Amino acid sequence: MAKKSNRIMVGLVCTVCGSFNYISERNKVNTNEKLTVKKYCPHCRRRTIHKETQKFK
Repeated sequence: MAKKSNRIMVGLVCTVCGSFNYISERNKVNTNEKLTVKKYCPHCRRRTIHKETQKFK
């Protein structure tokens, strides 16, 4: 039987325009705070900060 993983899927939302751009996963045991990553936003056409959200659209 497979071992249950501690990793969860999270969505990344642009903080400038609010568009849902990326899906990533993080370890919920080692990382307690929400994920913030600087990624490229195709709607803003520049690199912006993307924050974690649980809700997938």
